[in-house]
Amino acid sequence: MTHAMLKGSNVPLDAAAVRAVLCWTPGPGVPDVDASALLLGGDGRVRSDEDFVFYNQPRHPSGLVRRLSKKRVPEGLTDTVEADLAALDASVDQVVVAASSDGDTFDRVRDLRILLYDAGSSAAEPLAVFEVKPETGEETAIICGELYRRGEGWKFRAVGQGYPTGLIGLATAFGISVDEAEEANGTDGTDGPDGASSTNGAIGTGQAARAGGDAAAGDADRQAAPVVTASAEAPTTAVPAPPTAPPAPATPPVPAAPPAPAPAYGYPQGGAAQPAYGYPQPASAQPAYGYPQPAAAAAPAPDPNFRLPPMGPQFVRR
Repeated sequence: MTHAMLKGSNVPLDAAAVRAVLCWTPGPGVPDVDASALLLGGDGRVRSDEDFVFYNQPRHPSGLVRRLSKKRVPEGLTDTVEADLAALDASVDQVVVAASSDGDTFDRVRDLRILLYDAGSSAAEPLAVFEVKPETGEETAIICGELYRRGEGWKFRAVGQGYPTGLIGLATAFGISVDEAEEANGTDGTDGPDGASSTNGAIGTGQAARAGGDAAAGDADRQAAPVVTASAEAPTTAVPAPPTAPPAPATPPVPAAPPAPAPAYGYPQGGAAQPAYGYPQPASAQPAYGYPQPAAAAAPAPDPNFRLPPMGPQFVRR
């Protein structure tokens, strides 16, 4: 049976694990809504920043409290927090289930309600349902309900307490350390209908800030990376070399004159030939050593009785 709850009422839970489902009707001008959870100790404060489960830290380190993806259902949009109550550490006294709006106040969110289901059951009917109504119209964050220990079991209480300071104000009220840079921005990062976080901000909460800020830090590094641009200097234009005149055709070599034939020794030679040794030479030739030379043309004819003297050593009898 489903319990229709009023603000401030509570109901005991027999389920070991529950799903707290936020549901609302989207439309023009309706801000998006994000579910979150805080694990509180006996003093009503978080034990560390890791006890904050939200869009930038969707899973508690223990794995026992987690934020699921948004879904579109016939009734509208949903955002869900699931908690394994029976397995939680004994130091966890409460699990607060909250909602935050993106870009406007909750007076513009229609039909906001929280439905509590037994996570270990396939039953379609919720265990409890609470219609969440803003009180002042200025709320940007609301505690929808809380799961708390009572003896050996757990109960669920309908709360409906609003905060005009958004998710940051809600987180700091329970002891979360908010990054000053993010707080100065005054914005909350939110998910779209498909479960993806929007880019209008994030809460820096210790490990939560690191988990959600890694992607943003990577973007900032890429933006800060130097951009390589073209040089401001005018490009140098290469001047082509003038065309080279074609080489003049080579002059064919003049064949060398054939060498003059060597003189034929012992025979008369032409005027330019070398003398033939031992034979009469022409008038213009050089003298042949050891032999008489012909007389000039005007000289008388030689004596026919002329005999050459004996040549070589002479042996004379004494």
